[in-house]
Amino acid sequence: MPENDVSVLSRAQDAPARSPRPRKVPRVVVLGGGSVGLYVARRLRRKLGKKEAAIVVVDPRPYMTYAPFLPEAGAGSIDARDVVAPHRLALKGVDVLQGKVVTIAHGDKKVTIRPEEGPDYEVSYDHLVVGLGSVSRTLPIPGLADNAIGFKNVEEAIAVRNHVLNRMDVASSTWDPEARKRMLTFTFIGGGFAGIEALAEIEDMARYATRNYPTIEPEDLRFVMIEGSGRILPEVTEPMGQWALEELKKRGIEFHLNTFLSSCVDGHVVTSTGVEFDSDTIVWTAGVKANPVLKESSDLPVDKLGRVIVKPTLQVATEDGEIVPDAWAAGDCAAVPDLLNPGQFCPPNAQHAIREARQLADNMVAVFKGDQPEEYKHKSLGVVASLGMYKGVAELFGFLKLRGTLAWLAHRGYHVMAMPTGNRKFRIIVGWIGQFLMGREIVSLGSLHDPRDEFRKASVPPKDANVKVEQKAVSSADRAAKG
Repeated sequence: MPENDVSVLSRAQDAPARSPRPRKVPRVVVLGGGSVGLYVARRLRRKLGKKEAAIVVVDPRPYMTYAPFLPEAGAGSIDARDVVAPHRLALKGVDVLQGKVVTIAHGDKKVTIRPEEGPDYEVSYDHLVVGLGSVSRTLPIPGLADNAIGFKNVEEAIAVRNHVLNRMDVASSTWDPEARKRMLTFTFIGGGFAGIEALAEIEDMARYATRNYPTIEPEDLRFVMIEGSGRILPEVTEPMGQWALEELKKRGIEFHLNTFLSSCVDGHVVTSTGVEFDSDTIVWTAGVKANPVLKESSDLPVDKLGRVIVKPTLQVATEDGEIVPDAWAAGDCAAVPDLLNPGQFCPPNAQHAIREARQLADNMVAVFKGDQPEEYKHKSLGVVASLGMYKGVAELFGFLKLRGTLAWLAHRGYHVMAMPTGNRKFRIIVGWIGQFLMGREIVSLGSLHDPRDEFRKASVPPKDANVKVEQKAVSSADRAAKG
């Protein structure tokens, strides 16, 4: 960072005690270190020298997660560490603050950050980029918060894998048929891309794993998908979605379409159509919503869904179309107009997020230099989805439709190219080669989620201090009586 901005953090913490000094170098604060934030910051740093802009990225995690690879990470096809890009390696020349954004006051050009430890602090800026992404969209369904798990980040993906394998471990040594049935029933809610890919990859992994369990047959596993609409994979054409549905049904996966989850208290699943069963595993993938801080604790204009309103140039704007100076937004948390489909918005996927980020960075540089920004316009290259090892669907360039192994290869090829940093691309490819030669590594490391549990159980509880004092008093009285 330039010398006049020696430390963003120290300046932010000292700000209340002294009047702010004008900065010689404008500060760009990027909220969110996901696809939008990471690509914006990297591109700005390449195009603007340190004397032209100081760039700060704020995110509660120290890495960016490449979401399209989460299903493969959950299935053990990719090492969990390889689907994330560490900020401090990927963002050379950029300051990174690890913390949660709690308020945005663009009128004052300040954001409040809550670190993992210590008090909240403020960071001032000259230009703001909002790339806070989305969070899981949940519903007030009885039992959902207590019994379900999401599939939105790498921690959740690995937790799902560990949990599924743990249930198989326990079931293999359990003779109660009802308990086994419950343990080996895996329920997924939401039939979009995220839900179908997660279901297909985890199911493929679990059936592969049964070869290591003499007491569990592949047919003993029950996988259930509950989807509120009448079809799956709405991102592809209906014939391709129907083909994927039939292929998954051939694998023994049970589908409940036009059905909603009504309750899952204590793992007892009840659907809107009256179907009831017990399941130890409930995975929620039924949609996302913009980061709630934008609607609840921000003065930026948002739409009814809580997304930041932006122009096609990715500049933040009011409902009347007036540009909000020095504010930009893109990705899942922004309502980006889709110029190729008038009246619609760009879908919240990695393909658009990465391209929006590049256009946003270019537009910021243009504005810095007194030029006009360009509108974001991108015709989708197509969609690709993995349905497990060597299985997939793909629609490319508007006319090419692939199924099976070719679609699976297209999925892997496209996403490994989109993965940031050559280091991660290389690691993923090497991992795939190793898996092809030696097979999947199937092991549950459930204790990772509470590594201190065994130590706590083994620890000797401390003695009561009052008992010690009482014992000393009695000993003293005994000695006095004997004397």
